[in-house]
Amino acid sequence: MTYPIKLVVNGRKFSPRVEGDETLLHLLREKLGVKGVKAGCESGECGACTVLVDGQPVNSCLILAARCDGKSVLTVEGLRANPQMAILEQAFLEKGAVQCGFCSPGMIISAHSLLQKSPHPTEDEVREAISGNLCRCTGYAKIVEAILAAARRMGEVET
Repeated sequence: MTYPIKLVVNGRKFSPRVEGDETLLHLLREKLGVKGVKAGCESGECGACTVLVDGQPVNSCLILAARCDGKSVLTVEGLRANPQMAILEQAFLEKGAVQCGFCSPGMIISAHSLLQKSPHPTEDEVREAISGNLCRCTGYAKIVEAILAAARRMGEVET
């Protein structure tokens, strides 16, 4: 049985029909073509599928698509027009925080969420914000450095 839902993904309205057990991850990747959301462990362990639902970071593999009826979803693709994205991207590249890149979309979304709430985070706050995102390539030091560098640059842009 399928259910009609309405949601906004990266600023675009959609009205898909979803199965009762269909995850938001499946809806985004397979029906809406949003491939920046990565299908990693699909059990909520790796955070590669992290998206923002009404501004809150969630593992899209753990939330049913039907529960997103009427909600707004933001993926890494939705950050393209956001000036913070360019700063975050540049900081990740400069600090060597990207290797295979599989975890990067989830890391970027978690970092974006943190910086929206706390523009000048401490290292501990950064580590807490990305604690649900696994990276098997870089470790976390370079990612944390990149997020802190991006926060400093964003502060310079604001002043």
